[in-house]
Amino acid sequence: MLPKYKRILLKLSGESLMGDKSFGFDNDVLAQYAQDIKSVIDLGVQVAIVIGGGNIYRGMNEAETGIERAHGDYMGMLATVINGMALQAALEKIGVYTRLQSAIKMEQIAEPYIRRRAIRHVEKGRVVIFGAGTGNPYFTTDTAGSLRAIEIKADVIMKGTRVDGIYSADPEKDPNATKFGVITFQECITQKLNVMDMTAFTLCMENNLPIVVFDMNTPDNLKRVVTGEKVGTLVTA
Repeated sequence: MLPKYKRILLKLSGESLMGDKSFGFDNDVLAQYAQDIKSVIDLGVQVAIVIGGGNIYRGMNEAETGIERAHGDYMGMLATVINGMALQAALEKIGVYTRLQSAIKMEQIAEPYIRRRAIRHVEKGRVVIFGAGTGNPYFTTDTAGSLRAIEIKADVIMKGTRVDGIYSADPEKDPNATKFGVITFQECITQKLNVMDMTAFTLCMENNLPIVVFDMNTPDNLKRVVTGEKVGTLVTA
């Protein structure tokens, strides 16, 4: 079974790690994600990962929290490093070599983000987990995912979510919502479909980097996408 993509950037939301919990992470979800990632590593696919921090802290609403936006964003970046460490532990438990790189220096637990070193790691078959977003406030982890994918010359961004693709409307609210198999960047903009935030989406569009949105919570879905099965929604030029 030959993979369709050689190097992927897997973007995971922090919320997806919670499973059925209201905070933190579910060990069963971490274990499933780790197994799915190992299954594509075993095919020879090079994998890098960006995880959000929403299961621990979301720094967006200054009015509610009273915490200045930039300060809150840095707190959110630290949350992504905690998630990165959790996924790193789950991967290493099943024998997958990993490296955690942080955009904010914290030498005791993570390497600093160095582009060439990250590329070398994935070339050697190690999973590289990028923590702390871009290292700058006012940018989301979606933007960090797009940026890192472009920097390491990934073939595709795989956005693992709780829904099985992009719909014309929210499928949980509108029973008549239709799912797209393939859609262009321009169609997403015209139809105001929130695939990613606009900064992240524009980065992908300008650099002709395709995005696959799929349900990561279904075991083996990642492997299906990597091998070219029609799973989820492909966003392309």
